[in-house]
Amino acid sequence: MLQRYWALCASLFVVSLVGCQLETGGEGAVEAEEGVEVAYLMANPESGMPFSDAVRVDDFLFLSGQVGTDSTGTLVEGGISAETRQTLDNIRDVLEANGSSLDRVVKCTAMLADISEWQAMNEVYVTYFTSHRPARSAFGASGLALGARIELECWATMPQAD
Repeated sequence: MLQRYWALCASLFVVSLVGCQLETGGEGAVEAEEGVEVAYLMANPESGMPFSDAVRVDDFLFLSGQVGTDSTGTLVEGGISAETRQTLDNIRDVLEANGSSLDRVVKCTAMLADISEWQAMNEVYVTYFTSHRPARSAFGASGLALGARIELECWATMPQAD
């Protein structure tokens, strides 16, 4: 397992080098090295955002950070609990749109505008991960996109093809 982890890390390094040479926008796949398939996945290529919603590397899915915005792109009201709930709903939507699910999340990184809200965030977070607890890091940040209270990014596995 450790050997697979290091191989994945090396692949991601190669992908980041290759990715710097690709044009942004839309869904695209590139063979970063023999046997490694990479797909850059965007729900809305016209959004003008300079990143993908997710990147699939073989059977791993890496999600960009999500904040608690609704379908109009507006940050939800109600503080850290409401934003955490919306953020996790957004993550669930990206995972499911790309063939994965919350049950397949293995790692999360939580960035909080105020680390003192960590416990309130956890109270919502645990309601989304009921069958397992992904590895997780959390830290306070001096500012998040759109003035958000939380940004959360996740890594998930993909179901094996039959």
